[in-house]
Amino acid sequence: MVALKPVDVAQRDTIRLITTGRLKEPVLLPLSANHGALEDLASLESATNGRLQAQDTGLPELDPRELVFGRPGHSFINAAFTHCRPGGNRFNDERRGAWYSAFEVKTAIAEVSFHLTRELDAIGRFETSVDYAELFADFLGSFHDLRGLAANDEPALHHNPDIGYPAGQALARAIRVNAKLDGILYTSTRRDGGTCLVAFRPDLVQSLRQGSIWRLEWQGQPQPIVSRMGR
Repeated sequence: MVALKPVDVAQRDTIRLITTGRLKEPVLLPLSANHGALEDLASLESATNGRLQAQDTGLPELDPRELVFGRPGHSFINAAFTHCRPGGNRFNDERRGAWYSAFEVKTAIAEVSFHLTRELDAIGRFETSVDYAELFADFLGSFHDLRGLAANDEPALHHNPDIGYPAGQALARAIRVNAKLDGILYTSTRRDGGTCLVAFRPDLVQSLRQGSIWRLEWQGQPQPIVSRMGR
């Protein structure tokens, strides 16, 4: 069992960035001429929507009863736990998602730009523009504290995902399943001095609200131009 360093967390205004395309109405909505047609389209859309499928059947390690409903932004919260990147992320695998956020907007920007830059590098073309919306959330719970540690101290914090992610996923599983803690606080590997938080359960994400819009634009270079577009 991992040596735990639990801390009580009461953190307001953590920041998660999502693409503004996810703020728009469902793409099928304009196609529905009446209420009955809308229900039919909703059924069709759910056939390929991982979040809706997980609401009914869950994921291998996510019980649908854990998802939240009836609160502002519940679909965004549930999506974080039901839409899993192939191979997972630093502290979750494909069997269960997690909610990642940062204490500072610059840290959130550094985290998302790292991943998109990797994708652009894979195709050899640093030419794109993406708008991201801030989602603020508050947290209250008991978290394992990795702040102040480096990759030499904790392999889960290694900057290389091929090393850091397998170690982090194993660590997170031990903390979530065995220790029953709510998540992890950790030093950002993408921005010096940044702090990140990962929450293991949907109900931990409280008071979700939208903030500003940020544009990340790649103009032939790996480093994006970042600009604030307003609310």
